[in-house]
Amino acid sequence: MAFDPAYASIFPRTTRVERGRLSIGGLDAQELTRDFGSPLYVFDETELRETCREYVRAFTSRHAATEVTYASKAYLSRWMAAVAAEEGIGLDIVSGGELAVALAAGFPAARCHFHGNNKSEQELREALDAGVGRIIVDNFHELEMLDRIARALGAAQPIILRVAPGVDAHTHAKTTTGTLDTKFGFPISTGAAEQAIAEAQRLKGVDLRGLHCHLGSPLFDLEPYDEANAVMLPFAAEMRRKHGLELREYSPGGGYAAQYIRERPAPSTETYAEAVVSSFKRRCAENGLPLPHLFVEPGRSLVARAGVALYTVGARKEVEGLRTWVSVDGGMADNIRPAIYDAKYEAVVVNRADDEPAETVTIAGKFCESGDLLVKDARLPHTEPGDVIALPASGAYCLTMASNYNMSLKPAVVAARDGVARLIRRRETYADLLATDAWDEPAHIAPDAAR
Repeated sequence: MAFDPAYASIFPRTTRVERGRLSIGGLDAQELTRDFGSPLYVFDETELRETCREYVRAFTSRHAATEVTYASKAYLSRWMAAVAAEEGIGLDIVSGGELAVALAAGFPAARCHFHGNNKSEQELREALDAGVGRIIVDNFHELEMLDRIARALGAAQPIILRVAPGVDAHTHAKTTTGTLDTKFGFPISTGAAEQAIAEAQRLKGVDLRGLHCHLGSPLFDLEPYDEANAVMLPFAAEMRRKHGLELREYSPGGGYAAQYIRERPAPSTETYAEAVVSSFKRRCAENGLPLPHLFVEPGRSLVARAGVALYTVGARKEVEGLRTWVSVDGGMADNIRPAIYDAKYEAVVVNRADDEPAETVTIAGKFCESGDLLVKDARLPHTEPGDVIALPASGAYCLTMASNYNMSLKPAVVAARDGVARLIRRRETYADLLATDAWDEPAHIAPDAAR
């Protein structure tokens, strides 16, 4: 059986199978693990850049005054920030650490949007010192603190207020963010959003540019975007009448889905763009609003497909009549999504990519948790120790949520393009685990004294 064509929309588009072996970006996947170790995360740079361009084309062709800003919490490194800069997209950041990585890559601070529901005073000062383009203000505490910091610097920081429109996007409960019962944003229904607008208009240290909402992720359905616009844009028109709000900038957020498994394709970039922009334009027209500058925020959908995780098979455990366990050398420490979100992935044995499936197995991680499972009921060729298994669509929220659980070492990351692999993150060492340990060994106590 040839490599399943249903995988074509999940693996990077440069993926090939030749003589039974899978390659990414012109590089043999199993050979990559021999060169850089295992587990290994591989980003296909061609895939990533083309996806960036697809987003820019799809949205700006429908509304020229649109900026694509990548939700970098999905995956960020200096390399990723440099690619974003070269492709002309902005960065959404949510911490001082993400800002530091962006700046270290030479990313223009003016193209950064700083999100977050509990930014510290230090983070806000760092953002203003760097010249961050927009701060997405999430609550009254932040609004007052930012105003004080900016006035002390003699500045008026451009801001966008994050509003909770009370729209349920019907996604995973842990990634739903647009309802009333959420930690994010000023609710409209309680009057807090109106109060925040009035307050921001009065303050001298902030320059209110517009409104933002985000419904959650991943959103496979398109209707919630129009439902949010149907709340947000009439609200903006009302705030113009009551408080003189000039809606110069507007963001309906992101949350665009990525395809992880064959049975659940995600809408295309063009489909999302058409749904979001047509709804935005229609709702602005209905409410007599001039079309503002639009910001859209793809995250997982921009990087998930570009990333492939590679694991080496170790132990097998066959429980007759029940299950076969195939253990690999990674797991929940580098990809916790199956454990906390019940996320689903496909799996391919890269050195037997043309072989017929011969068994149903559960791919288990190496960590000391029964919940450390990567794929349940995977149909694979018979696997042996030393085989390499690829999990596609691993570019988003795997590495950024990785941990050192069981004092494990975070994996290396390489960028593959046109047959060349570049190491963009080295594998951790035991020295890295100890680098922040500040314990000083106390003076030895003589056994007699201890008694």
